[in-house]
Amino acid sequence: MRAQAPRGAVATATFRCGVAAEGKMNQLQALLNDSLIRTKHVENAAVINVKERKVCASTFGFNVPPENALNLIDTFHKNLPQVRKGGLYFKEKFYKCVRADEHSIYLKNPDGGLIVAKTKTFILVATYGVGMYPSVCVEAVEKLEKMLAAYFDCPGGPENLYVKEVMKPHPGEGEVLVKVYASALNRADLLQRRGKYPPPKGASEILGLEAAGRVAGLGPGCKGRWKTGDAVMALLSGGGQAEYVTVPEGYLMPIPDDMTFIQAAAIPEAWLTAFQLLHFVGKIQKGERVLIHAGASGVGMAAIQLVKLAKAIPIVTAGTQEKLKATANAGAAAGFNYKTEDFSEKVLAFTQGSGVDMILDCVGGSYWEKNLKCLSTDGRWIIYGLLSGGEVHGDLLARLLSKRASIQTSLLRSRDKEYKERLVKAFTDDVLPYFSGGTSPHLQPLIDSIYPLHEIAEAHRIMEENKNIGKIVIEMPASP
Repeated sequence: MRAQAPRGAVATATFRCGVAAEGKMNQLQALLNDSLIRTKHVENAAVINVKERKVCASTFGFNVPPENALNLIDTFHKNLPQVRKGGLYFKEKFYKCVRADEHSIYLKNPDGGLIVAKTKTFILVATYGVGMYPSVCVEAVEKLEKMLAAYFDCPGGPENLYVKEVMKPHPGEGEVLVKVYASALNRADLLQRRGKYPPPKGASEILGLEAAGRVAGLGPGCKGRWKTGDAVMALLSGGGQAEYVTVPEGYLMPIPDDMTFIQAAAIPEAWLTAFQLLHFVGKIQKGERVLIHAGASGVGMAAIQLVKLAKAIPIVTAGTQEKLKATANAGAAAGFNYKTEDFSEKVLAFTQGSGVDMILDCVGGSYWEKNLKCLSTDGRWIIYGLLSGGEVHGDLLARLLSKRASIQTSLLRSRDKEYKERLVKAFTDDVLPYFSGGTSPHLQPLIDSIYPLHEIAEAHRIMEENKNIGKIVIEMPASP
């Protein structure tokens, strides 16, 4: 498409575009106009598509000859030493190289300057004059980079999910860019897909509350703890099921040397949730008895091991004998099938009538009577999910009062930045060392299954049918 410049208009306000999709052209136009020309950082600019080997957008009147476009592509691939030493010709003018690396080249001649900035997909070339700030081109062209991400256009079932090419994020103040190798599925992802759990304000709309990968970049203001290439896992408010994600640096944890990215991806959301419920909310004490509903879930399996680490007693509920066996292998002292037996009666029998000191409940309304029946005097009932809904029919308050019991509720995703950073630090200091080989007790995440990103819909179906024991991990595509 071609936009015509009205008579008398400023020459840099309109654009000549190539054959790429209209959405891409709009992004290129916005980049050239808003980020570069209107802010007077450069005089004229053009964007070259490296794969298509041609100009795909340029400011009005700034025509880059095809041979110049090819020459700039080849400069980065094979002629960089030659350009450093001998400069280059662009639009029939010679420019002397000031400095050059694999990402950007700065050149000058008596009439002005030329900058060439490169990413994997694009090259941006721009002319500039005295007093202008051409280095902004490096940041600007990076904003055009794309990545793959799990996506849905409208709320609904798993069939609405697909893999979409979206803009690659860029780290802001105090943020780290992570190249994601694996993420993991959580119930919150299912709720968000159905339109029932929107991300917090300012968070990515892409699914994924945890990720594992390597540091790929640092935003301004980072304090120096992380460097490019570090293996990290991250607690997220969203965005984990994509090839890249930006993370506040205080949400990152180092991956133990003997742990894979697949294993690490199963830790942040589930284990930090369980750790928060037990320690920050429930204030678990040595010797206490803790009832963990959905014991074979990611949070449940983490909670079992963390209860044991605290020298307390984990008791679980689950819906199949296979799941109960898995919880026993993880360290549960007792487990009961909520589908075939009254778990409250079984818990009271196991505790010789005294009940449990704490309940971790992600089920909600349908369990209230049985929960109160097996909760001890002064016990804590902690609700962090409502799988069965939130309605309660009956005299809940009188029963609660008679036991001097307390109900506490908790969500992690919506907690503020300072709280999450404090949680991550406490977990890193007090729990993470136990994931390393040779420690006793030794903690480990339980992986149910691994799905490639393009099978994200099937992964959702498995979790929605409650078939998983432990975490479902989503593996990102291998880098080309």
